[in-house]
Amino acid sequence: MRTSEFDSSSEDEDVKEEHLTPFHISWLPLSSVDCSQFLGICALPGCKYKDLRRSLQKDVEELQNQGVQDIFVFCTRGELNKYRVPSLLEVYQQQGFTVHHNPFPDGDAPKLEQCCQILEELQVSLENNKRTLIHCYGGLGRSALIAACLLLQFSVTMTPNKAIEILREHRGGGAIQTVKQYNFLHEFREKYATFRESTEVSTERSVSR
Repeated sequence: MRTSEFDSSSEDEDVKEEHLTPFHISWLPLSSVDCSQFLGICALPGCKYKDLRRSLQKDVEELQNQGVQDIFVFCTRGELNKYRVPSLLEVYQQQGFTVHHNPFPDGDAPKLEQCCQILEELQVSLENNKRTLIHCYGGLGRSALIAACLLLQFSVTMTPNKAIEILREHRGGGAIQTVKQYNFLHEFREKYATFRESTEVSTERSVSR
C-alpha cells in the first residue's frame, strides 16, 4: 500500500496508536431474510472530530483485511471535509474498492427514489457475492435505516419493528435515530409499492408512444 495516497497520513503519524479510536465493522447476517450474504456496517473511517481519532490508513487496511469490495457512503462531501477525510472517496478508489456515493443529510431519510436506487445497487453487489459495506458518520442512523429497508425488501414477512430490533442487536440501541427515519421505515413498504406502480405505468406509457 502506498502511504502517499493517504492525504491524512502525516496527521496519522501525530496520533499515537494507543490514542486511536477503535474501528469496528459489524457484519449483519442476512440469513433472516433468506440471503446467504452479510452486510457490513461501520462508522466513518479515518474520522478526526472532537474526541474521535481514527487513522484512515489503518482503517482502510482493516477494510481490506476483512475482504471488503463494495463500499456505500452516505456522508455528504461537506461532512467528509468536516470530519477531516476530504479525499476518502478517492482513497477508496485508489485502493481498489468499488465506491457508491449516495449522500443524504445526517439524521434525515433519503428521498424514496434515491432509497430505491441505493437498494437496487446493494442487491446487485450482494447477488454478485461482493463483500459489501455501508457507512455514514456513526453507522447508526442513515446506515441502519438503509439496512432495515433492505431487510424489508428482501422479506415480505419482515416487519419494521423486527428490522429495527435486528439492527439494534448489531449496532446498539442508537440505531435508527430520528423520528423522520423511524417514520420513513414504517411507511417504506407502502410508499415503495406505490413508487413501483407509478414507474411501471410511466414506462408503459413511454413504450406505447
